[in-house]
Order: sequence, then structure tokens, then C-alpha cells
Amino acid sequence: MSNTVIKVQNLSKQYRLGTIGTGSLAHDLNRFWHTIRGKEDPYLKIGETNDRTKISGSEYVWSLKDIDFEVQKGDAVGIIGRNGAGKSTLLKVLSRVTAPTTGSVRVKGRIASLLEVGTGFHPELTGRENVFPNGAILGMRKREIQRKFDEIVDFAGVERYIDTPVKRYSSGMYVRLAFAVAAYLESEILIVDEVLAVGDYEFQKKCLGKMNDVSKGEGRTVLFVSHNMGSIKSLCTKGIFLKNGELKQAGDIELITELYTRDYLTSGGDERCEIIFDSKTEKQAYITYLALSNEEGVVKAEYDVFEQVILNVKYVIDTPTIGMSPIIDIKKDGVDFLYSLLTDEDESILDGQQPGEYNYKIKLLSPLKKGRYTITFRLSKLRVGDIDAAEGALTFYIDEISFDPTNKSYASFRNGVVASVLPWERI
Repeated sequence: MSNTVIKVQNLSKQYRLGTIGTGSLAHDLNRFWHTIRGKEDPYLKIGETNDRTKISGSEYVWSLKDIDFEVQKGDAVGIIGRNGAGKSTLLKVLSRVTAPTTGSVRVKGRIASLLEVGTGFHPELTGRENVFPNGAILGMRKREIQRKFDEIVDFAGVERYIDTPVKRYSSGMYVRLAFAVAAYLESEILIVDEVLAVGDYEFQKKCLGKMNDVSKGEGRTVLFVSHNMGSIKSLCTKGIFLKNGELKQAGDIELITELYTRDYLTSGGDERCEIIFDSKTEKQAYITYLALSNEEGVVKAEYDVFEQVILNVKYVIDTPTIGMSPIIDIKKDGVDFLYSLLTDEDESILDGQQPGEYNYKIKLLSPLKKGRYTITFRLSKLRVGDIDAAEGALTFYIDEISFDPTNKSYASFRNGVVASVLPWERI
């Protein structure tokens, strides 16, 4: 017996751009005329790929184009891609919110979907009153809702406001209650869009734990959309990478997140390896220049796993500031806090660095394992506040260009993020 719970074949979804209603009657009549003559929809041939960065020459666009994949029972699948890649459209088609233009979707089992904050909530009704219709929309029976009502409210953490109209809820409280209802529905498939980003860190962690229980503990299938690669990798074992409405790759989550990160870097994402800052003379000190380079001074964003990455820093001090300390924070994949570097010039810092321009080259700890890294540089005062800061200013990517499986010291064979070899002194 097959364990396939979702089977998508040749799935495409076309939308019409422009003002709503303009020329729609003429287009509908044209479609009808082709249909009764047994011919293909004429507008299926003229749509363009969904690239949001380019001006369209056609009023029709393919939000999804020729998508094929299967999901097995118990899989936790992360769906990743940039904004406009077609992720939400795919979930809406799977949830039967909208119909595909061409192709087919076969789903085995009941689906619980959380696509938008507060979907199905009536603002004038209380949280208690909204739980029942919202559960009914998701396919829960009244007795099932009554039996799980206390668990739903407890998980959402809104006990104090459960009899308050939801129009007075914050967006975070909305999503807490909505997720709790969807999570406690005994469905075979749970679909969650990016709405968890609305909640606070504690609730996001709680939701990820619940989805992990649903997938691994109860054997149910989870489809999860997020831009947080850390959350995706902690929850999911499989991944789907969408780009401009097309399926680029489906498979193991580590492979998919790596492909997404590489694509994001090489196709002109927000990655920056060099920044010149404007003067901020109103501040006691300010950053003027940040750049990443190799030991030869070549400024770039991509490095081999064994290549030394150097951070080039310039800042200006207008007024001597006691306790000012340059600090470098580095994260991996936008979530794992890798390490923080402090200057080794503590004596001059305690005395207050003198006015002038300071220029440094800092060798980052190496070798780093492959992945995408972001750097924040800050001029900290007594390490409790910032005089100036460039949050997430620089991004670089480490790749395994010089891979050699015979090299036992190769970074990929080691655990952790930093694969450095520490000096051992025998005594």
C-alpha cells in the first residue's frame, strides 16, 4: 500500500495582472468560444514566468508552472524560496482555497491549514466563540472541539482574553489561537505558512515543538513555509525549493537549503561584501567602511572552506569615549549565533581612544563549514549599548570548492560550525 499522501502532477496556476475587471468579460467569452470548439485556452500560451523584479510584457503570469512532486506520510517538508516564488500559492492550491489552472493535486486525508493570521475569525466574536466556527472550517466536529477546547486555549496562552472579542487581540494573539486550533485538529496533514513569524520567539519555539510532535510523534505530515532556515532545518527532513513559480529541486532538506542559499547569493540577493557609510558627525564615533576580502585583498562574498576571510574595518572617533569597544557578531544561516569578537586593545579603550580614523584588518576564525554567514559590526559603549552599529551589514558564503575526500582533516567531516584545529601542548 502506497504511503503517498500528496501527489502533484504538472501543476500550474495562472493569474491575470492589472486592474480587476478590465477586459475580463471579453477574455471569458474568448475562453468559452475556444472551449465549445474543443480548443485549448488561448491564454495558457501567453503567460510569463513569475519574476517580480522585471516589468511584464504580458498581462498574464504563471504563479506556478509545471510543478511535480510527492509527499509521503509522516514527512515534514519545508517549502522555501524568495518572496513571490509561489510558496503561498502552492499551499492555497493544496488546501483547495484556489483551483489549479492546469494539472492535478491528489491529497489523501484531512488537511488543517494555517495560511493567514486569523483566517475564519470574526472580529466581533470572542476567542471562545471563534474557536468553534474556526474548528468547523478546518473540519473538526463540535464534540471534538469541546473535548480539546481546554488544551487549545492552554497552548495558545490566551486564557485571560478568551472571552474578549478578537478585534481587541494583537496579531500575535490572533496567530496563537489560530495555530492552536489547527494544531489540535486530528488531521493527517498540517499546512503552515509564514504566519508564525508574527508570534514571539517563545511561541515560535512552542509551535515548532508541536509540529515536530505532530510529524515524528504522531506520524502526521507537515508542510511548512518559512524564511528562517534554522527553523526549517530543525523541523523538516525534506525540502522543496521554488523559484519564480518553478520547482528547482526537491529532496533532502540539507541539500535544498544549501541550493537556496547558493542561489540567493549568486543571483544578486541582499548579500553585500563591501559598504561605504556616510559620515555621522552628530555621533561620538561612527563606522565609515566595512568589507570582506581574502588575504590578497580581493573583495568578494564567496570563499573556499580553507580560505582565510578577512574583515576590513574603518571607523572614526570624533570625541574620546571611555569604554568604547568594537565588537563583531557573526551568525550562520541567519539563526545560529556563531561567535562574537572583541578587540584586543582593551587598555586604550579603557583610557578612551583618541580622535581620528581607525583602520583594521581582522582575520575571522577559520576554517568555517559551508553555509551563509552574516556579520554585524558595532561600536559598543561599555558593551551594554551601541554608539554606532551596522546590523547584518555583510554577508559571505563558504563553499567546499577544494573538496578532497582523502583529506581526513577536511572541515565537512567535523561536527559543529567552526572546524578549527586548536593547538595542543603536551606537558
